[in-house]
This record gives sequence, C-alpha cells and structure tokens, in this order.
Amino acid sequence: MTKKEFVAALAKKAEVTGKEADRMLKCFLELVEESLVAGNDVKFIGFGTWETRKREARKLRNPQTGKEMKIAAKRVVKFKVGKALADKVAAKK
Repeated sequence: MTKKEFVAALAKKAEVTGKEADRMLKCFLELVEESLVAGNDVKFIGFGTWETRKREARKLRNPQTGKEMKIAAKRVVKFKVGKALADKVAAKK
C-alpha cells in the first residue's frame, strides 16, 4: 500500500476528507519521529513497538576487492511486531 492509497483508505474509514487524513498521517509520523529522535520508544500494545538501538562500530570486508572497511557506530530504528498483530497476520491464509 502506498502513502496515497493509505491516506485514501484512512479518509474513508475515519469519514474525513483526504486533506484531513493526510494531515493526521503527517502528524502521527512526526510524533513517532520526534519520540525516536529523543531516544524514546513508541509502543502500541498488540500492534508493535518502534525503538532505537545502538549499533556498534564494526569492520567489514568488501567482497569485490577484499579490502577491509570500517562502519561507524550509529543508532538504528527497529520495529517489533505485537502479538495480536502477529497472530492476525499468521491466521490469514
């Protein structure tokens, strides 16, 4: 589902205009982003959790050249699916 399709479905489900649905989605995404940047998790019980984790610096080898490369440490976003959502997806055939 694309963002455009999602906004149209949200507008229909919430019985609002497409413009209002787009604004609601933008606000939601901004809130999630702000929370993650601040180092806070975003949890929706049954749906899932967005969280940030620290990935340590590491060394890798370029498979084409064999040359060793250094990858800097950084924070990454992870999503853990909630049990209720996982069960619904697994039950769908």
